[in-house]
Amino acid sequence: MTPLILSILASTCIFVVFKLFDRFKIHTLQAIVVNYITACITGFIAFNGSPTVESITTAPWFIYTLGLGILFITVFNLMAITTQRSGLSVVSVATKMSVVIPIIFGLVYYRESLGIFKTLGILMALVAVYLTSSKGKGSASLGMKQWLLPALVFLGSGIIDTSIKFLEDAFVSENDVPVFSATIFGAAASVGILTLLYLKLRGKVTFELKNVIGGIALGIPNYFSIYFLVKALRSGLFQSSGIFTVNNVSIVMLSTLVGILLFRERILLKNWLGIFLAVVSIFLVALGQL
Repeated sequence: MTPLILSILASTCIFVVFKLFDRFKIHTLQAIVVNYITACITGFIAFNGSPTVESITTAPWFIYTLGLGILFITVFNLMAITTQRSGLSVVSVATKMSVVIPIIFGLVYYRESLGIFKTLGILMALVAVYLTSSKGKGSASLGMKQWLLPALVFLGSGIIDTSIKFLEDAFVSENDVPVFSATIFGAAASVGILTLLYLKLRGKVTFELKNVIGGIALGIPNYFSIYFLVKALRSGLFQSSGIFTVNNVSIVMLSTLVGILLFRERILLKNWLGIFLAVVSIFLVALGQL
């Protein structure tokens, strides 16, 4: 239970840091790149041993982490573009609803059980995520063409979670979890650094210390959100479909409550209903695992 709770708390911290980016006018791309560098370094510090370039590059999961790292930063950029074109609520719903992809993967590939309580819990969780994430303002009415970017965010986010589950199960040993997570972030950082250098050469970015500080503040919880998620998946507490359901809906619920308490956010009646359904769905999923 502890790794799952810590993953939820770390992910909620990410939400808080992102909210502070707005307040302190942090350049998002610069901070994101520093965040990936910080997360990578944190992982290597947490590793119980002395990893070498050879031991990492010859690991069976190495080539997959490169792809995942590229996907991490690609999905982030898609989220930024989608937010600008369609609004924050659209990208929030697309990201959170993507939990359905790893859930289906766990049920089909791992043949995980699906009783009445778990089925009701998962369905209720999806409704809860939608109701809690949808703010009703700041999003445009989407036509068919405008659904392309949210659809890509949905697929990308779902593929990331599914890939993490598959890789940790198939290739990653218990001792390799920190360096596995660090390598994903290292790959994302490499792509980000090249992007920033390109923009710098074109005179489109100016580096500032506050962006570095913001990136460090984001990178530490970002690393632990992935690290503890992997730990939770291997804990045996729930099957992966249960872990992803409880993890995702808890993050949405807790982030909404933090937004109310710390940032005085106003939420609609449907958001409160979503929070209530989120709590019920967690109990149902837990009951379905007994």
